[in-house]
Amino acid sequence: MKIDVYSDMVCPWCRIGKKNMSDAIEAWNESTGQTVEVKYHAYQLDPKLPPEGLPFNNVMEKKMGGAERLRPMLQRVTDAGAAVGVTFNFDKVERMPNTVLAHRITALLPEEDEVYWLDAVMKAYFEDGRDIAKLDVLMDIAAELGLDADEARRLLEAGEGLDDIKQDQASAQALGISGVPFFIINNKFALSGAYPSAQFLEAFKKISQES
Repeated sequence: MKIDVYSDMVCPWCRIGKKNMSDAIEAWNESTGQTVEVKYHAYQLDPKLPPEGLPFNNVMEKKMGGAERLRPMLQRVTDAGAAVGVTFNFDKVERMPNTVLAHRITALLPEEDEVYWLDAVMKAYFEDGRDIAKLDVLMDIAAELGLDADEARRLLEAGEGLDDIKQDQASAQALGISGVPFFIINNKFALSGAYPSAQFLEAFKKISQES
């Protein structure tokens, strides 16, 4: 079984949905012995952000219609994350970053390293408040994971990873994806949103019975 995941590192529901999917995959493996291949694809919630990003509160208050609407929304996300074991510290988040560099690094990694990279970048942003639009911050995260940060920097400076991002954007548009997280299982079963792990398991069972 294979899952194609479209997500963005600054999307809190993507982080929650990814955790639910991972929990379901672990449960599926334990009950059936079957493995699930996961491929991550880039999706930018706001590709028009400047490369250096913008102040988080300014962007989100404008989007939500004021601070009085933003605060309860962030609390709902924080509570939803806590319910599945994911931490959000929005009081530490100061920037709304452009994620193109982080996505390009994902594209340059071996598929088996993608999940660790995404987990680390999301943790750095949502828990530690690090500015993941900055190349030096991303290189530090790569080094912390034991990845070759110098090679990643060299490839980025050479323009590598941009074509992958464009291909993912074109694929998302062709599929009619307008929001993330978006999960495509075996190229035929789609889930849009941060579904509970139980619903992922139901999808796995249905697809397994049909194949």
